Amino acid sequence: MTKQEYLDIYDVVGAAMEVHKNLGRGLFEPVYQEALAMEMDSRGLTAEREKQLHLYYKGVQMEKTYYADFYYRGIIVELKSTDSICSDHRAQLFNYMRITKSFRGILINFGEKSLRAERYLYLPDEDNFILLSQENYKNFITE
Repeated sequence: MTKQEYLDIYDVVGAAMEVHKNLGRGLFEPVYQEALAMEMDSRGLTAEREKQLHLYYKGVQMEKTYYADFYYRGIIVELKSTDSICSDHRAQLFNYMRITKSFRGILINFGEKSLRAERYLYLPDEDNFILLSQENYKNFITE
């Protein structure tokens, strides 16, 4: 991951923090999705909202599709508005990252008192997901 690719993650989380600061917690997820789209647009962060994700079986596209809340510069962004993030929420993001071969993902929860944003890196060769933190993110920057 380049430094710019990491900064792209930082930009999305910053926009989400502004939304949480203005709307607080406890609203429905679609409200936060709309507000985040507005905030990202105001910052010049052009993202695809409700990005359709296609599935393939043996090279043939399946009828079943998934939808990610946002897709921004190679980042899958999944929003929640719940008391806390659970393993099912992470599994959803990880599946989206895996099927799109996107190596960066953010799971954002607007339902907690403070905004919670988990930043993940997908290592496809290992089929492993790494939670990026202040302590380890520099280990994954290639520039």
